[in-house]
Amino acid sequence: MWLTRLKRRGLVERVRRGLYVAADAEWTERHSFAEVALQAPGGVICLLSALNYHGLTTQLPFEVWLAIDRKARVPKAISLQVRVMRFSGVALTTGVEEHVIEGVPVRIYGPAKTVVDCFRYRNKIGLDVALEALRDCYRLRLATIDELWECANQLRAGTVMRPYIESLL
Repeated sequence: MWLTRLKRRGLVERVRRGLYVAADAEWTERHSFAEVALQAPGGVICLLSALNYHGLTTQLPFEVWLAIDRKARVPKAISLQVRVMRFSGVALTTGVEEHVIEGVPVRIYGPAKTVVDCFRYRNKIGLDVALEALRDCYRLRLATIDELWECANQLRAGTVMRPYIESLL
């Protein structure tokens, strides 16, 4: 009821069902991350979206890549263009960082975990994207070789990544 009054006064705008924004709020380029985080609180921003957030790619994904538990339901409230990936166990919980975007806590995978995931899902996103992410991550010093190697072994991607990591040395 009070939201209706605020909307009539022009103080808030309805973005979609259950999601309102202050009328004078400034939206950033990461606004879609904040929306997805509100609609899927158990989800984690992953793969191309996480690469974009960390500045590890020249790709600009047109959809938000979201990791959720293998057994979790996809939230019905998600109406943005979202690509849902199913992760489980260690793959879902490893390397999660929390960032605040527009006042909303957003869970995003860290650089090392994101690079390893790119190699794990290289058939979906392309090996060239994974290699670019690995080179940029190392060049920008967002993760050390040891962190990349530890994360790769933890997620069973060590044998896939070994030749590419060794080429950096």
